[in-house]
Amino acid sequence: MSIAGGVDNAFLRGKTAGCDVIQIFTKSSRQWAAQPYRKEEIESFFANQKETGIATVIAHDSYLLNLGSPDASLRKKSLRAFIDELERCEILAIPNLIAHPGAHLGAGETEGIKTIARSLDEIHAACPNYRVKITLEITAGQGTNLGYRFEQIRDIMDATKENDRLRVCFDTEHAFAAGYDLRTQDSYERTFAEFDELIGLRLLAAFHLNDSKKDFHSRVDRHEHIGKGYIGVEGFRRLMNDQRFWNVPMCLETPKGPDLKEDRENLILLRSLIKKQRPY
Repeated sequence: MSIAGGVDNAFLRGKTAGCDVIQIFTKSSRQWAAQPYRKEEIESFFANQKETGIATVIAHDSYLLNLGSPDASLRKKSLRAFIDELERCEILAIPNLIAHPGAHLGAGETEGIKTIARSLDEIHAACPNYRVKITLEITAGQGTNLGYRFEQIRDIMDATKENDRLRVCFDTEHAFAAGYDLRTQDSYERTFAEFDELIGLRLLAAFHLNDSKKDFHSRVDRHEHIGKGYIGVEGFRRLMNDQRFWNVPMCLETPKGPDLKEDRENLILLRSLIKKQRPY
């Protein structure tokens, strides 16, 4: 949800779109640094959260960051920016900061995984006792981005010292593009059985619900409106009715229009797929 005019405005936009969960950037996603929050902005954030009744808010890190960069100066810059975003999440009581693990930029996947784990260790050391969990997102595997295989997420977590402070976000488009199929009952069950075996469903903290503009296993990150892409409605019907995930926050990252019309339409469609009333 856009934070134009201040992070406190995101709840009002979310309410207009009909959301009961929102995802925000804690600052501009196109800037490395930003001014600290004003006291009034923080107070308004919590007041608007209470007024709108949107209890769940999660954050996404800036797209500029690369915790897997082999370039020491870029990695250092990314660490500083990421720590700042974690601090902002702490201030706003946001429980999860979702992050693409990083890109190895030619250094190789094994080295990239080591670099990401080292970055996470340094971030955790700089942020002791923080409540917010770094939440690694499954990626499409475009370019040299890591995290497109469940094994890679597992290996990053295994190599991180304080891995109890890590969680995982499942992006439907990214997973589909990476080769995890959701279109049939068998492939859906295989996907989440593999996730559970390699990572653990208990660590699944958020979903990004996106259809795909590209066909299966394309390794291309291109989101589409629900039911208008290659995943199709049935894949989302299975997910929306999977009781294992009813308490896991789900956010749209589908293409945006100026008046939130598309968000409302996607939400209406997703909710219409639910066969049984959820217990909340």
